[in-house]
Amino acid sequence: MNKTVEKQELLDKIVEAIQDVKGEDVMIFDLSNIENSVAETFVICSGNSNTQVAALAGSVEKKVRNELKERPWHVEGTENAMWVLVDYVSVVVHIFQKQVREYYDIEELWGDAVITKIENEF
Repeated sequence: MNKTVEKQELLDKIVEAIQDVKGEDVMIFDLSNIENSVAETFVICSGNSNTQVAALAGSVEKKVRNELKERPWHVEGTENAMWVLVDYVSVVVHIFQKQVREYYDIEELWGDAVITKIENEF
């Protein structure tokens, strides 16, 4: 990640991009104190359809690229848009369809994380 882009700034842009497309149940998981975690931070949100999930992922990529000049290291899941992962290395964004999120229950899986719930702005 570009040193000039602070992680908090990246998190703020990701959350703004999610809120722009009305993503729901937005949570930030701080995994920095968890041994062997795959990233420092997860941002997790839900959409109501594959169209909204794809739009959420597109919004995150576009806002971060346009405002912070950062591109994700890796993106996967866009083919069916049930669960899209946008990986910025230190921050990984998980965008789920609601039923898929319930099925995988990531909140339970990373229960040791410090979790911040972002209130909906709409």
